Amino acid sequence: MKQNMLGKRAALVLTPLFALAGLFGQTPASPAADAKPAAPAAVAAKPPAGGWAFEVATIKPARMPTAADVMNGKMHVGMKTDAARVDIGFMSLTDLIGIAYDVKSYQISGPDWMAGMGERFDILAKMPEGATKEQVPAMLQALLADRFKLAIHRESKERPVYALVVGKGGPKMKESPADAPAPAAAAKSDAAPGDAGADAAPAKDAEPQIKFHRESDGSGTATVHTPEGNTKMSYGPNGMHLEMEKVTMPKLAEALSRFVDRPVVDLTELKGNYQVALDLTMADLMSAARSAGMAMPGAAPVSGDAGKLPSDAASDPSGSIFKSVAQLGLKLEPRKLPLDRIVVDHIEKMPTEN
Repeated sequence: MKQNMLGKRAALVLTPLFALAGLFGQTPASPAADAKPAAPAAVAAKPPAGGWAFEVATIKPARMPTAADVMNGKMHVGMKTDAARVDIGFMSLTDLIGIAYDVKSYQISGPDWMAGMGERFDILAKMPEGATKEQVPAMLQALLADRFKLAIHRESKERPVYALVVGKGGPKMKESPADAPAPAAAAKSDAAPGDAGADAAPAKDAEPQIKFHRESDGSGTATVHTPEGNTKMSYGPNGMHLEMEKVTMPKLAEALSRFVDRPVVDLTELKGNYQVALDLTMADLMSAARSAGMAMPGAAPVSGDAGKLPSDAASDPSGSIFKSVAQLGLKLEPRKLPLDRIVVDHIEKMPTEN
């Protein structure tokens, strides 16, 4: 019974971490962020008369990944583009709005259910001729307005935040080593284990590759292998140890926002990528799961802005997440800053028919 309890707890923790690929830098930012520079002779495509829009798009409710999906690395999560096709897996409306308008989850104010684990979608869409990754956000805006009847307005409002700043002793993190040139053999999609290129980094738009190992007592490890770098999670009944081999400070701030009661804004002025380790208690993980939209037994639902924790779950400045950040030579300082927000005036739970 105890082992089963630990197994369920591990699954409870891992599901939002994997499903919300965004938690540790996997949520797609604006597609332009990783787009290759255009050749000098290239001419930017002109939008059609009615603005950028997908030629055709199929939207279906997403199936919750099973434990077997997680263990076998067969999760359809995130967004990738392949020529003229855009493939989106297991994304909430909050995720989609974030990509469409290039904002973080805490900058989106709307109904609570928008970020729920049970309200997620798979989308397969075809881009019009001449369109590139740079036009995907505009096409998503059109899709959300057309199929979900999304109506929004923008506002700037002063809000309580945590400023991620460098501590008095300076940063204690190591910079990530530069990426090694990809071997030519890495282009092979059918490389067998042990062959040249079999262990190379995934293609830029590849879905996360997950390696999962579980012990009989319910503890274990999980490694997410992505183009941005690896994240290793060692978990047990008392919490989780995370090691991220390549993360920027803005993405670290976004990840930390999941564990505390207010948005975290990067004010470190640190550039580049860093190796980061965090120790998280079960309470931290429960907060992240609730923030991800999972129903927590005995806990109040997320209310107010999407991704915001209830006011009665205010973070303890002496808690574990603050201590983990301090060990990095960083600090979370309570402040008030103006934040731009997308306010959802209207949105339908289900899209119009395909």
